[in-house]
Amino acid sequence: MKNLMTENFEIQETWPQIKTVGLAGIIVTFSGVLSEPANRAAIAFLAAARSAEWEELEESNSTLVSTFLKIDLSVHRLEPIIERLQNLVDSRDWLAAPLPSGRTLWRVPTLFGTDRAPQLTEAAELAGQTIEQAITDLSTTSMRVLTIGFAPGQPYLGTLPEYWNIPRQTKITPNVPAGSLVTAVRQFCLFPYATPTGWRHVGVTGFLSFRPKSERPFPLSPGDEMIFDPVTEAEFLKIESSDQSGNGGAQTEMLK
Repeated sequence: MKNLMTENFEIQETWPQIKTVGLAGIIVTFSGVLSEPANRAAIAFLAAARSAEWEELEESNSTLVSTFLKIDLSVHRLEPIIERLQNLVDSRDWLAAPLPSGRTLWRVPTLFGTDRAPQLTEAAELAGQTIEQAITDLSTTSMRVLTIGFAPGQPYLGTLPEYWNIPRQTKITPNVPAGSLVTAVRQFCLFPYATPTGWRHVGVTGFLSFRPKSERPFPLSPGDEMIFDPVTEAEFLKIESSDQSGNGGAQTEMLK
């Protein structure tokens, strides 16, 4: 007889997974770790669920690898909802699904380095790049809004080349201002307001991703793309003084 206490078992999880979140709703998860296909799947599935216009659906959003559907399960029967979701999950290979149309490309003027973003040199050294190479990487890579969270409107953006898989700091920077661009683990965060951070501060923008007094408080959506165009300090000061909208001189175009 085999000794079950010493036998090695490999637990293999299958994806996607559909799970309830208490009575608050249902989450559909496409992977246990962040990857480009899993993030794309979460965004594509979110668009498909919204387009289905289920009357039970109160709100929806995507995380790095999941889609959350807010449905009051104390009011609506779970079984038919799960059946519909399973049918949608089975309707295609979501890991190969294209991103939905109607997304926005944002080109955001960005000041890299200087005393306004003082950790560019440190980040470049960790990535094995010169300052010039680092600015080229950080300013020419189209970064997808992977998810929005942690703070209202705050985007996590990815991804940079593999050599930008630099670690978070071991100490916290007590405060970086609104519009700061910080990096770690091949990603950017763009802060909507002043905040402490463990990521390295490499750029500053006039772009605010949370605008509570605007008709559209949250300008970004998961799946949008952002490019951070480098500007000189003089150009950045001019944008700061002339654009008080929170847009920071950003230009937009629609992605097909």
